Amino acid sequence: MTTNEIRTAFLEYMKQKGHAIVPSASLVPENDPTTLFTGSGMQPMVPYLLGQPHPLGKRIADSQKCFRAQDIEEVGDNRHLTSFEMLGNWSFGDYFKEEQITWMWDFLINELHLDVNNFYVSCFKGNDELHIPKDEFSLAVWKKLFKEKGLEVSAGENPEQDGMLPNQHVFYYGEKKNWWSRSGVPGNMPEGEPGGPDSEMFYDFDPQGEQKIHENSKWKNEPCHPNCDCGRFLEVGNNVFMQYKKTANGFEELPQMNVDHGSGLERFACALRNDPDIFNIDVYDEAKKLLVERSGKQYAEDEITTFAMRVILDHIRGATFLIGDGVMPGNKDQMYFVRRLIRRAVRFARNLGINESFTASVAKTFINTYKEEYPILHEKQDSIFSELEKEENKFRKTLEHGIKQFEKVATRNISGVDAFDLLQTYGFPIELTEELAKEKNISVDLEEFARLKKEHAESSRTAAQGKFKGGLGGDGEMEVKFHTATHMLHEALRQVLGEHVQQKGSNITSERLRFDFSHDAKMTDEEKKKVEDLINEQIAMKLPVIREEVSVDDARARGAIGLFGDKYGDVVSIYRIGEGTTRGDKNLFSMEFCGGPHVENIGTLGHFRIQKEEAVSTGVRRIKAVLE
Repeated sequence: MTTNEIRTAFLEYMKQKGHAIVPSASLVPENDPTTLFTGSGMQPMVPYLLGQPHPLGKRIADSQKCFRAQDIEEVGDNRHLTSFEMLGNWSFGDYFKEEQITWMWDFLINELHLDVNNFYVSCFKGNDELHIPKDEFSLAVWKKLFKEKGLEVSAGENPEQDGMLPNQHVFYYGEKKNWWSRSGVPGNMPEGEPGGPDSEMFYDFDPQGEQKIHENSKWKNEPCHPNCDCGRFLEVGNNVFMQYKKTANGFEELPQMNVDHGSGLERFACALRNDPDIFNIDVYDEAKKLLVERSGKQYAEDEITTFAMRVILDHIRGATFLIGDGVMPGNKDQMYFVRRLIRRAVRFARNLGINESFTASVAKTFINTYKEEYPILHEKQDSIFSELEKEENKFRKTLEHGIKQFEKVATRNISGVDAFDLLQTYGFPIELTEELAKEKNISVDLEEFARLKKEHAESSRTAAQGKFKGGLGGDGEMEVKFHTATHMLHEALRQVLGEHVQQKGSNITSERLRFDFSHDAKMTDEEKKKVEDLINEQIAMKLPVIREEVSVDDARARGAIGLFGDKYGDVVSIYRIGEGTTRGDKNLFSMEFCGGPHVENIGTLGHFRIQKEEAVSTGVRRIKAVLE
C-alpha cells in the first residue's frame, strides 16, 4: 500500500466505526501562545478532551499534518522527521479501552496485514505510592487478541532490567513511558489535571538479530525490548486512555473517560515495507530521484550522501507545508524555523555537489505527491517556489562569505572558537569546516567546538522553554477577551483596508494580542485610527457573541470567514458578533469559523488600542494591541 492508501484506509475504517472525519488543522496553532507549531494530532483536540462538546459528536478521526522544530538536529538517521502526519481517533466520553485496542489490532493486523510476529505492545505498570493500579485490563485485551492468532504470549514485567524474554509480546512500563498528561508524570500533575495510562504499539524490524541494527545498544549481545532506543523497534502508535483526575485526595476516575489515539502515518508505511529507513517510503520517491539526478550520487552509497539526502528530503517537505500554511522564511518565531530548514537543506546539498538552485524543484515533487490530500499546496505553489528560491539564493551568498572567512582563519589549525563563529555568524556547518580543513591538512578543535555548541544549545533551550512551555493556551478571562478581540480586529481590517485581508496567524497572552494578516503596505496612522474607532464603537454598543453549529456550506453561504483547513467536516462552529445571521445584515458585525472560547458580550472588553503595526514578511503585516 502507498502512504496515501494507508491514510485513506485508516480514515475509512474509522468512518465505518462511527467517527466523523475532520480536516487537518493548520501547522500554526490558532490562538495558542504556548507553542509555535502543531506538533501532534491531539493538540487541536485538547478543548474537547477537557469537556467542550465537539460539533460533530463524540467520535472523531483525522490525519493531522505536524511539525516538530525540536527534532531538526536529529534528522539524518533512519527515523527522525520534523514534518510528518499523525493518524488519530478520539472518543469524547464514548467508547474506551476494549473497543480502541480491538480496533487498532483489527486495522493493523487484519486490514493492513502487519506481521503479528513482529508486533509488540506496552501497558502501564501502575504506581503503588499514588494508588494508581496496573492497567491489567488493557493487557488482558491484547493477550486475548494475540491468542486468537495462535500466539500464547506472556507479559514482560521488568523489560528495562531483564530485556525481552521468549514469547513476550506485551510489556509493562512505568509512568515515564506509559502515562500521559499535559504536565508529565502523575507526581507532577496539579489538582484538577486529567491524565491516564497509555498503551503503545511497536514493530520489530529485526526479530532474529541479523541486521545488526541494534549494534550500539547495551542489549547488543542479548535480546533488547520494545522501548529500547537501539533502532530495532519502532513505535508506530499510542493509545492514551484519559481515565483519571488529580484531586486533593489523590487520583479519581473521570466521569467522562476519553480515548486519544495517534499513530505516525509514515511509520505505518515503514512497518508495512518491513524497512526501518523511513526515507524509503513512497512519498519521498520522486524527490529522492531528483536528488540522485542532480548530484550523480545514489541514496545509500555512503554515510555522507545518505545523511545529506535525508536532511534535504525532510527539510524541504517541512518548508513546503509551512509556507503553504502561510509561514514565510524570516527571523522571528515560526518564520525562523522555515529559514533554518531551507538553509540546512542548502548546506547539505553542497555535500552532494548540488550548487545550483534546487529547492523549488524538490518542493514540486512533494506538491504533486500530496495534491489530492492537501490541495492548498498546489493552490499556493507559486508562493512556495518563490519563497524557497529567494531564501536559497540569499543563503548561497552567505555561504560564500563563510568560505572567505574560513580562508582567513585557515592559516593554522582551526580553534573551536573559530569553528563555532563560522557556524553562528556565517551559518557555516561544522562538517564543511572539517571538509575544507582536511583539504588543507589542518585540524579542527572539535572538542572545544562541541563544548561551545552545547553551552549555546542549553542557554537557547532555557530561553525557549521560558517562552514556549507547551500544552494548552491560557483560557483565563483576559485570554478569552483578547480572542474575541481578534475576531473584531479581523473584521475591522477588512472593512478599512479591503476584503483581501486574511488572518495569517495570531498569538494571545493575558497582556496583549498579536495578529498577522495579509496586506502589502504599511498602515497609515489614519487607517489605524479608523480600525480602533470601528472596534470601540461596536464595544460601546454591547453586542452579544453568539455561537452556532451549522453545516459548512451554510456557514460559507452566510459569509462566515476564518482560517480554513484543506478539507472540512459537515458541521462547524461559527461565532457571530451581533444579532444578524448573514454578512451584510446591519445587525451583524462579524462572523467567523472558530472553536472558541469567547466572551458573551463585547461590552466587557474595555477600550481597544493598537500598540504597534509592522512588517512580518513580504505581503504579511502584524498588529499588537491591548484592551484597557
